[in-house]
Amino acid sequence: MRALLAMPQGLQHHLFDPTQLERLARLAEIDTGRTLPDLNAASDAELAAAEVLVTGWGSPLLDAAALVRLPRLRGIVHTAGTVRFVVSDAVWARGDITVTSATEANAVPVAEFTLAHLLLAGKRSLAREARYRTDHTVHGGTAADPGIGNYGGVVGLIGASRIGVLVAEHLQRFDLDVLITDPYASTEQVAALGATRVEPEELYSRSDVVSLHAPDVPSTRGMVSRDLLALMRDGTTFLNTARPALVELDALRDELVSGRLSAVLDVHDDLAGDDPIWDLPNVSLTPHIAGSQGNELRRMGEHALEEVRRLAAGEPARFPVDPARLDISA
Repeated sequence: MRALLAMPQGLQHHLFDPTQLERLARLAEIDTGRTLPDLNAASDAELAAAEVLVTGWGSPLLDAAALVRLPRLRGIVHTAGTVRFVVSDAVWARGDITVTSATEANAVPVAEFTLAHLLLAGKRSLAREARYRTDHTVHGGTAADPGIGNYGGVVGLIGASRIGVLVAEHLQRFDLDVLITDPYASTEQVAALGATRVEPEELYSRSDVVSLHAPDVPSTRGMVSRDLLALMRDGTTFLNTARPALVELDALRDELVSGRLSAVLDVHDDLAGDDPIWDLPNVSLTPHIAGSQGNELRRMGEHALEEVRRLAAGEPARFPVDPARLDISA
């Protein structure tokens, strides 16, 4: 089975360690030292022989013109999450190409990051740390506040996505009540996660921390509205590891500047350099680090290796991308 690394040069060494690259070379006829950042630079003969493309961040778009030069292509193994920037409608129209992604692998560190911050939010850590830094005094009275802590607290998850499901599974180990809102998840599916399915208004009003796990698609943009944020109780926390476009930024800024809410924001692409949110003590800002970082990239590489193995063996893909769900998934 002929395969090519259709990705920026050097990316393969971040996704695969030397042992993984050796395994890849045993699974397919592939030059693991060479990548194709631009398919136009490849010869017609090389592309005509290719059956599998291993892609990643920064890979070229596989449009109709590219597919003409890839007549034997039967598999696209994407080593990152969304395939939107790599797989065009022409790929789905051809109908005989299996597309897989490493979304499941990338969900793991996001869920871990989320869990850590959910538990810290239960302790109201951001607001209490800010106060401690200011007055250098331990306020014993807050330790008796029944609204603080992770025993019987309420966590609200917006979206039963891959990440949302993993977070819910993690939370089953704790003495927390979990609420989930998702129009595509049934009451039974949510109950199987140890959670309760509710409408958005109830989730915002009851939760001690609200965590966003919905995909960035046209129907979800701006879904975290001013009216819904206003339903959150004073002192509660909003957590976003999804995408900034899902949140009404002006509304969130007003709530945070007032000090009424705290927030953990790992995604904030639209935040201007002079935005007051940068300097707020009740806000944790991280540079999009919830997803796979450093050695966590090797997990995505491992998932890709399994998909290549399955293609070589003629087995069904483990995590195929369903084009029918692209409008409701990342």
